Amino acid sequence: MQTSSVVFLIALLLLHVHLQLQYHHQVVCTAAASTTSSPRRPRAFFVFGDSLVDSGNNNYLATTARADSPPYGVDYPTHRATGRFSNGRNVPDIISEYLGAPQAPLPYLSPHLDGADKLLLGANFASAGVGILNDTGIQFANIIRIQKQLRYFQQYQSRLRRILGGDAAAADALVNGALVLITLGGNDFINNYYLVPFSARSREMALPDYVRYVVSEYAKILRQLHALGARRVLVTGSGPLGCAPAELALHGSRAGECDAELQHAASLYNPQLVDMIKGLNAQLGADVFVAVNAYRMHMDFISDPAAYGFVTSKLACCGQGPYNGVGLCTAASTVCPDRSLYVFWDNFHPTEKANRIIVSQFMDGTQEYMHPLNLTTILAVDAAAATTTFN
Repeated sequence: MQTSSVVFLIALLLLHVHLQLQYHHQVVCTAAASTTSSPRRPRAFFVFGDSLVDSGNNNYLATTARADSPPYGVDYPTHRATGRFSNGRNVPDIISEYLGAPQAPLPYLSPHLDGADKLLLGANFASAGVGILNDTGIQFANIIRIQKQLRYFQQYQSRLRRILGGDAAAADALVNGALVLITLGGNDFINNYYLVPFSARSREMALPDYVRYVVSEYAKILRQLHALGARRVLVTGSGPLGCAPAELALHGSRAGECDAELQHAASLYNPQLVDMIKGLNAQLGADVFVAVNAYRMHMDFISDPAAYGFVTSKLACCGQGPYNGVGLCTAASTVCPDRSLYVFWDNFHPTEKANRIIVSQFMDGTQEYMHPLNLTTILAVDAAAATTTFN
């Protein structure tokens, strides 16, 4: 009797171990093959950067760089301000739709980012006001600078391992199989080098030297991301900095012409960023980093708004002063009745309609927009690789 009881207990233990192994194998397969049509789990998505991709982290910080009050969010599904610098959805929201996710990754500081159903979708670490350099955006005080965003990414991975029962392999597979978006650089010019006349950085370096320095610092950040497990990273270049309503107002544009100095800065920065990305990929022997030509994407509809159904690319929908470009959008601001007719929602940030046009180029753009691969191709290639590996 005793012997049979021991045998029975051993059999139960072996069955438990077998089921656990099956479960963890399934988690690994799901994480690495998350671009397939499996209904179990969409591909994880991580977001780093500034206000163009911040989905609400700054709501939880004592900073002036916030979009947590009306009329921000007027066209968001909840019709409430969420911390997104838009009338509605931003770029990460729209990419998440293409990934088939039930929702965009939540802000990392959100108390709602808890439990497996949320954590396995990824996280958004972006914070309005930040740049590549640590001294960018100092006027905003308490923001999540990029090195802290990376530390939060490490912290996230520790939380993920706990959710997966300590299975480091499963956690690594999810991160390796994730899509990553990083949007930085614009603030290093607007809110640093050109923040005030004779800024500290402009006295320290001529513009060409500053651009080289910023790009070299960005390379370090991208290497850190790779070391933390990122294997597919969309890296956006700078948009047409001199064309934002804020800059038209600041520089006294008479006929809506873009500021030449800021446009020159973008023209120096973007090609060097692309070359740096090509160099990193060559070193890694894989197309880890994808250069996103945000400048061209924006200039398409800024230079010819009517071709995209806009009535203006100069005047912001919401704001005050010339071009509605003075300060952020507030409850006291003038707000346009039809946001779909405007390229810019506020003094710097696109409307949801403009964001959708931008993401359409992410998905299907030629190599002039997405180098070396657009996102549709990336998703197909990665899904095929996952199927080959795990079938």
